Amino acid sequence: MVGILTQSALLDGLRDGVAIETLAWRFHVALVEAMVMVAQHVGVAHVALTGGCFQNRILTEMAISRLTEAGFTPLWHHNIPPN
Repeated sequence: MVGILTQSALLDGLRDGVAIETLAWRFHVALVEAMVMVAQHVGVAHVALTGGCFQNRILTEMAISRLTEAGFTPLWHHNIPPN
């Protein structure tokens, strides 16, 4: 499991010259891992992915994949936008 990415870690990465694309990827991974951790803590089987942030294809696909891998059933929009 990837650790949660802190704001200071992002800023350190910027200062150290880490590529913006790499920092963006790390942010997405950290956000998805946080989703998994919350679902595990709450103890639910289904996780609904809705709201404007799930217009982000990368975030949505990553969340679906990781939640499924962790044993959850992700639910997401198919016919209408998530916002």
